[in-house]
Amino acid sequence: MLDPVRAKLKLVGVTAGAFAGGVLLASGLEWTAGSHASMLQTTPRPSSQEVRPVAELSQAFISIAESVTPAVVSIETERAPRQGERRRRGQQGEEGFPFPFPMPPGPQGPQESSGSGFLISEDGYIITNNHVVADADQINVILSDNRQLRARLVGRDPLTDVAVIKVEGERFPAVRLGRSDDVQIGEWVLAIGNPLDLGTTVTSGIVSAQGRSLRNLIGANAGENGAWAIEDFVQTDAPINPGNSGGPLVNLRGEVVGVNSAIASPTGLYTGYGFAVPIDLARKVADDLIRYGRVRRPAVGIQVTNVRPEDAEVYQLERIAGVVAQDFPETSPAREAGVRQGDVIVAVDGRPVQRVGQFQRMIATRRPGEQVTLEVIRYGKRERFQVRLGEAPNAAEQAPRAARADAPAAEGSTRLGVAVSPVTPDVVRECELQGQPAGVVVTEVERFGAGARNGISRCTRIHAVDGQPVGDVASFRRLVERKRGGEVVSLRVTFPRGENGILNVRLPD
Repeated sequence: MLDPVRAKLKLVGVTAGAFAGGVLLASGLEWTAGSHASMLQTTPRPSSQEVRPVAELSQAFISIAESVTPAVVSIETERAPRQGERRRRGQQGEEGFPFPFPMPPGPQGPQESSGSGFLISEDGYIITNNHVVADADQINVILSDNRQLRARLVGRDPLTDVAVIKVEGERFPAVRLGRSDDVQIGEWVLAIGNPLDLGTTVTSGIVSAQGRSLRNLIGANAGENGAWAIEDFVQTDAPINPGNSGGPLVNLRGEVVGVNSAIASPTGLYTGYGFAVPIDLARKVADDLIRYGRVRRPAVGIQVTNVRPEDAEVYQLERIAGVVAQDFPETSPAREAGVRQGDVIVAVDGRPVQRVGQFQRMIATRRPGEQVTLEVIRYGKRERFQVRLGEAPNAAEQAPRAARADAPAAEGSTRLGVAVSPVTPDVVRECELQGQPAGVVVTEVERFGAGARNGISRCTRIHAVDGQPVGDVASFRRLVERKRGGEVVSLRVTFPRGENGILNVRLPD
């Protein structure tokens, strides 16, 4: 493993010193009413003491680059054209991800693209992005010393965009892996890549945010099974450009804390938003791929949503943080342990839970069969449950059923912005409802109404309002209309594709 020079680094002192040095330099260069020539003659040069912190930070970047870049490789893939394909793999698409970097092919030649990766062991295992090597017929690796080696695919995981490949040999340079859980917003990081024909590139920036989801930005990373996709990216403003995808994101201790994966951009080029897979998650995925050839994904057996202000009010939370248990699969370790719909999970093994992506990652870094402690708030009361994790299935997510446009209209609550209908045979047929559905069915949704803003769509079934069962349209209207404007109404629902949940909706004034 590589061990960069660490003695020169004292992160807080260096950063603070650099800031102070910058202030001193700025004050020394203050313009006056005099001429430029006279100003240049009288401005004192910054002292060595003022420049030293900046020089030390610069030397730290140099030391890290020298120690890490030998383990960063360029990856070139080739793939025979598939019949009926309209565009080359690697070509930028609607998602705004120009990775892997497309290479110009001949008219009938193989489709080529390139990306980056980094060696994690002396015997040739390399971490990269799934989208760099997906569907490749041949993978070639170019090392920092310009050696070219054929690589084999060990395994890949579309849900985390992590893949592992291997080259044959020994005594390869390897990076040192850190802990992404220790990364702090504002921390200096380096993004390192090795684009084909460009060579090693090093860019610097800071960690801009943690726990980013790209789904709202570009609808990406749904993978082959969106139900189990992990979206908890580290965001950085260190420039990540085409061909750098799959390279390491490195902290000032020379440790890899992320796998550079994507940018959010309207042009396909870097605009200040880069995203990396946290190394804690990538390490676990890579270990599984090496040991089993697939990812053994632990399952707690809960569908969850982020806590909103309305949820905090209904569930009597001290803070607007945590995840709400909405539904459970047929086999659910959490439900067997005692977790119930509407419970708010606020901690896993004593570590606070803030959001869905973080909760998913905290579970995903464990292994099937391990036991975790879930701390929940149940309508103001704190409880703990010991849950033994199961193993997630590999089956593809069932596509949601779309409601047909000719579903019958009906009366409903205008304050929620939805119209509802009794469960008639026509509604059952139009919405493809299963079993013996109860309650009322949403048949129309106002585009900007309270219901639409909170996830209610056509063919959503409403079973209860504030815990009171709904038997017909009249009882639904009565239960909703008794609430005052600005109050929260709690709806127990079944969504069109079959998931159960609780929606807490604040009524408009």
